[in-house]
Amino acid sequence: MKLFYGEILNNLVIINDEEQTHIAKVLRMRSGEEIFVTNGKGNLAKGNLLFEGKKVLLDIKEIKENLPNFLPQLHIAIAPTKNIDRIEFFIEKATEMGISEITLLQTEQTERKNINIEKLRKQSISASKQSLRFHFPIVNDLTKFSDFIKDINPETTFVAHCNENLERIDLKMLRQAQHHNLENKEQKITFLVGPEGDFSDKEIELLAEKGVKAVSLGRQRLRTETAGIFVAAWNYGLM
Repeated sequence: MKLFYGEILNNLVIINDEEQTHIAKVLRMRSGEEIFVTNGKGNLAKGNLLFEGKKVLLDIKEIKENLPNFLPQLHIAIAPTKNIDRIEFFIEKATEMGISEITLLQTEQTERKNINIEKLRKQSISASKQSLRFHFPIVNDLTKFSDFIKDINPETTFVAHCNENLERIDLKMLRQAQHHNLENKEQKITFLVGPEGDFSDKEIELLAEKGVKAVSLGRQRLRTETAGIFVAAWNYGLM
């Protein structure tokens, strides 16, 4: 399947401008070749390429709407790393494993304050196409920790931190609980992953006061992006 990104409006498909350039000038595709176009929101169009001057069009053969999304849906709120390449790697791999939403989290110990969010969104789109996803993950702007925790649901929100002196659930126990939740239609999970240096004691206390359970990801201390990928892989196993 040759999958591209664009808008699907009733019986009209508009291929994204950058995708048109890629099709014509990089891939050098020809009229009549079969491609698929998704809007990243669960709709998929199938058709053949048409070229009109510099425009790349689709001769539509079929449109499918409301294709099923991954369940359970996973939202990871993660502090961006000082080396932005690490968080870009996380976004790529988590997208491939079906994550539904990513929030960049500004905590007390977050070192990076400036983020090119549009670049990260483009990377999530690219990874979605490569892994043949028809629902692209939402990538939210950098959000303050205090703002993020205002409206969280403590029943389906968890935090991964490294403080061994505080009570933490083993991830295996959480898997069993989530199987039960899935049977009861609780199909969205939120995980908070801290920065290099971890969450502050104050932040962990605030989460505990809200009823958010802490989770251990194992004996090894994981880097921020590794912890995020680990949680994405864990959720991939629940799908």
